[in-house]
Amino acid sequence: MSTAKGMRPPSRGVRQKMTGLHTWTGLLAGWLLYAMFLTGTVSYFKEEISQWMRPELRPAQIAPDLPAIAQRTADTLALIAAGSPGWSMLLPTSRNPVVSAFWRDRDHADQPRRHGGRPFQTALFDPDTGKTLSARDTLGGEFFYRFHFQFYGLPVLWGRWLAGLCAMFMLVAIISGVIVHKKIFIDFFTFRWGKGQRSWLDAHNALSVFGLPFHFMITYSGLILLMALYMPWGARTGLRTPMQQAALDTQLSAYIRPGQPAHVAAPLAPMDAMVRLARQRWGSAEGLRITVTRPGDAAARVAVARGDTRRVSTSPQYLLFDGATGELLQVHDHVGAAAETRGVMAALHLGRFSDMPLRWLYFLISLGGTAMVGTGLVMWTVKRRASLPDPHLPHFGFRLVERLNISSIAGLSIAMTSYLWSNRLLPAAMAQRADAEDKVFFAAWGLSLLYAICRPARRAWIELLWTASALLALLPLLNAITTNRPLWHSLIIGDRVFAGFDLSLWAFAALHAMLAARAGRHPLRAASRAAAPARSSPVGQP
Repeated sequence: MSTAKGMRPPSRGVRQKMTGLHTWTGLLAGWLLYAMFLTGTVSYFKEEISQWMRPELRPAQIAPDLPAIAQRTADTLALIAAGSPGWSMLLPTSRNPVVSAFWRDRDHADQPRRHGGRPFQTALFDPDTGKTLSARDTLGGEFFYRFHFQFYGLPVLWGRWLAGLCAMFMLVAIISGVIVHKKIFIDFFTFRWGKGQRSWLDAHNALSVFGLPFHFMITYSGLILLMALYMPWGARTGLRTPMQQAALDTQLSAYIRPGQPAHVAAPLAPMDAMVRLARQRWGSAEGLRITVTRPGDAAARVAVARGDTRRVSTSPQYLLFDGATGELLQVHDHVGAAAETRGVMAALHLGRFSDMPLRWLYFLISLGGTAMVGTGLVMWTVKRRASLPDPHLPHFGFRLVERLNISSIAGLSIAMTSYLWSNRLLPAAMAQRADAEDKVFFAAWGLSLLYAICRPARRAWIELLWTASALLALLPLLNAITTNRPLWHSLIIGDRVFAGFDLSLWAFAALHAMLAARAGRHPLRAASRAAAPARSSPVGQP
């Protein structure tokens, strides 16, 4: 007969073990994952955000003659980038109304690339004239895009490694979450409103199941995008010669290594003819990227790379021309199976092939993923508050998680909206203006954290959510005051970008107001339910 001393506690099953794994992987990376999800979500409209943040530029339209636009821009670059060892331009699309280009400084031609001090010049060009455009200096939607996968502000490699670590945590949380929820599809159709912890769990389950295939795809494909950074050992072991490394590069990108200069002056061959040939081959010239190495030299090369807007792959496809004669030297439109698989995964992650309805679907499902992470973070505190000895005096670890939740969710909304406010309030001609906008983002986020630390948790939730709602609601009015493109004017002329942006701001303002009102009502309702049995109990009964 077994004695109590010799008895062992029953072993935990797989689901019980996965519950702890799911909880802690979700919590430890949850604050950064929330930021990655939200900034990644808005990045599906980064071109539109960039347009809104440069109100001086004309509304987007499909350029009628892209070969001529390429030629005009190339003629201008030959003047303003004279002596540069190379330059690159991106032709307009239906979402980007201008030509954007960058070139390497002549005085820094032999310097290596370095973060924070790359010797490049950038400019925007008018498609009609080929001349440079004067627009306020801003990163626009590119800031959110860069923050999404490299935590803009950190050193690039550190940021990307941190994003990869968070993505691995997310992948573990997804798989363990599927194992934990044995009634996963039943949970999708179950939601109990106003039930405290149960409601948070129902919301978390429903959001998780609704976008489960998307969440898995977006997490795994994000790791695939930077696989060469996270797992470089295979390439280092198998590719031992420069020729082998160059062969890998041609499978992954359209980057053309500049050859040795001939030191013989030669003008560039007509650019419009090269673009016409590319359009004839691929059916469209929209979104073409043209890269020129050694311009003005007889050894010049021109690569016309296909854009990603009309195909579900980012694998490199390009035509390589002799820059001096215009002769077609190479057609590169096929890669190996492994590289093509990576290209498809990258395209699914980035969504650049999407038309507008599909882009909105990407946005909404990704927004659901953001809410999934947010509800998981809040549920952690809601579940554990009830088990505290004194819920009004929680221990330090609980307070830390609670304040990080507030600043990560409500504070991030304030930071992102403050970034947009700074775009309208900072002087258009201000030096290093783009850096100033970035600093406003981080300053607003930091102040939100400080505010959450100094205020009671419930009040901090309510006040910061109302602040975010007010900033979002007033931003279209600020736009109307500071630009000549107010909402009513955008609606009249059919400017979908500005009108849609302003209306979306009001929609998100309403969402934050609803959350703030809900946060204000919830404790009172909970207290009234708890007080009801006490009032009906006989005097002296516990």
